[in-house]
Amino acid sequence: MAASTAAGKQRIPKVAKVKNKAPAEVQITAEQLLREAKERELELLPPPPQQKITDEEELNDYKLRKRKTFEDNIRKNRTVISNWIKYAQWEESLKEIQRARSIYERALDVDYRNITLWLKYAEMEMKNRQVNHARNIWDRAITTLPRVNQFWYKYTYMEEMLGNVAGARQVFERWMEWQPEEQAWHSYINFELRYKEVDRARAIYERFVLVHPDVKNWTKYARFEEKHGYFAHARKVYERAVEFFGDEHMDEHLYVAFAKFEENQKEFERVRVIYKYALDRISKQEAQELFKNYTIFEKKFGDRRGIEDIIVSKRRFQYEEEVKANPHNYDAWFDYLRLVESDAEAEAVREVYERAVAHVPPVPEKRHWRRYIYLWVNYALYEELEAKDPERTRQVYQASLELIPHKKFTFAKMWLLYAQFEIRQKNLPFARRALGTSIGKCPKNKLFKGYIELELQLREFDRCRKLYEKFLEFGPENCTSWIKFAELETILGDIERARAIYELAISQPRLDMPEVLWKSYIDFEIEQEETERTRNLYRRLLQRTQHVKVWISFAQFELSSGKEGSVAKCRQIYEEANKTMRNCEEKEERLMLLESWRSFEDEFGTVSDKERVDKLMPEKVKKRRKVQADDGSDAGWEEYYDYIFPEDAANQPNLRLLAMAKLWKKQQQEKEAGEQDPDKDPADSEPGPSGPC
Repeated sequence: MAASTAAGKQRIPKVAKVKNKAPAEVQITAEQLLREAKERELELLPPPPQQKITDEEELNDYKLRKRKTFEDNIRKNRTVISNWIKYAQWEESLKEIQRARSIYERALDVDYRNITLWLKYAEMEMKNRQVNHARNIWDRAITTLPRVNQFWYKYTYMEEMLGNVAGARQVFERWMEWQPEEQAWHSYINFELRYKEVDRARAIYERFVLVHPDVKNWTKYARFEEKHGYFAHARKVYERAVEFFGDEHMDEHLYVAFAKFEENQKEFERVRVIYKYALDRISKQEAQELFKNYTIFEKKFGDRRGIEDIIVSKRRFQYEEEVKANPHNYDAWFDYLRLVESDAEAEAVREVYERAVAHVPPVPEKRHWRRYIYLWVNYALYEELEAKDPERTRQVYQASLELIPHKKFTFAKMWLLYAQFEIRQKNLPFARRALGTSIGKCPKNKLFKGYIELELQLREFDRCRKLYEKFLEFGPENCTSWIKFAELETILGDIERARAIYELAISQPRLDMPEVLWKSYIDFEIEQEETERTRNLYRRLLQRTQHVKVWISFAQFELSSGKEGSVAKCRQIYEEANKTMRNCEEKEERLMLLESWRSFEDEFGTVSDKERVDKLMPEKVKKRRKVQADDGSDAGWEEYYDYIFPEDAANQPNLRLLAMAKLWKKQQQEKEAGEQDPDKDPADSEPGPSGPC
């Protein structure tokens, strides 16, 4: 054990230590080493001596040695097919064809899937003009490996070179049963065309486009027919291709090829029809080439109208893409319909309208329906004004009204438009029935107003009265309705009825605009010159509200009555209003009353009356107050103006004390000024007015 360890240690080479690591003075590169080796030819071995065979015995001995070498190689590794091929080729070089066949057969037993083996075997037979043997090998090859196209190509080429056209055709037919790739079909078609067999080539194309149904193959088929002068057949092929692919698998290249074919045949109208048909059905992203070719065609053969059609088609495609992406984008539908209406037949416009209105908003909420309902409005107006079809217009209105969920909401516009349409068609009963149905299903203020306006135009006043009664039953708080009803009765001359309506209106517990109603009632009585009734109305109104405008209006009414004592009555109302509004917190309103009173006295009053009102005018004082933010915290101070009325100051002791202090301070200042100027006449300084005691 120790000896072996020692021996092992001796076998380990020692690494020489490099003492001097500095670069050598003369440097040498790898390139120089290779060049020197080439020059010296160190790796070249001398050729073996040539052996000359002089007799048959030496030849047999040579053959034996070579065969033994080949057999040994095969025995060592049977799967290396190159050894088998070299062996067979060596036998072939010695014209030992039978032995070569035997070797190839043995090799095929080892690996029959090797393509090179079959090719070398068949080439050997063909090289030695063994045609039947070659046919046998090709038959075996295509039977064993039918998906190897090389065998089929070689086999058909051999038969064609031998002039056996029928045999080659038979091989092609056997090949086509396997439905090979496209190039194989083209080879078969070219084979038939080389022998002027156009009908056979057409039959092959028929099978080809069904096995490989691509657009390019249909196009090749049509070009084949066109090339050989069969233009009707070519057109039929294109039409079949369009029908075959349908609308689901449309391809712009097919239509471009079809259009160019028709263009070559000078069929320009057909070309336009093809382009328009394709553009109507292919999406914009997939039709760029189509648009480009269509534009070029129109520039070459079209007029201004044709170029405009292209632009319209492009816009139509844009809108189609938008509405496909979002069918509920009603703005896109409006733009699309505007485009179609400007340049399309009635049927095409109707089709787009039907598609648009079919996309009903998914949620039954009015805000989602507001844009949608205008599709129906535009549809009906188009049918009536553009298409001149009253019956279809009626159907559109009825369909829209059936679609709207009236229990949740309605659109008065649709009902009124339908009624107005029926009136234009002189169908008054239909219009009344529609409006009556609308009021019964979904009463709205707008519907009542529209129906009443219609009956007013027809001078059907009894119907108007009934409608107003229904209207006020539906919305008794609507002051405008009461006023309009009373105005109608006034126009008809029934004053007592109008007055009764006003009385009934002001007695309602809840009104939306009571001030408008009272003003209208008062104006009504003024127009009837019922002064006492008007005065009573003002008194009744003041029992309900003490608003400053009511007092001012009352005073102005008394002034404008023109009767004796009207100025005194007006002044009396101002005084009464001032007393009433002393307890009012809104000081601006009280100031407004006093200013109105003062302007009245300026025009109709005496000097004493004016002074009296001036004494009632307040003093404007700037004050400060704390401001609080929304969260309750202090936000600092702000300045504001307040009004101090003399009557209020007299009732408040602290204000009286403040006024006396101001007066005393003023007197002190005047006294100090007099002491500083002794030459001044004491009579010049007058005492100030005494303060309130």
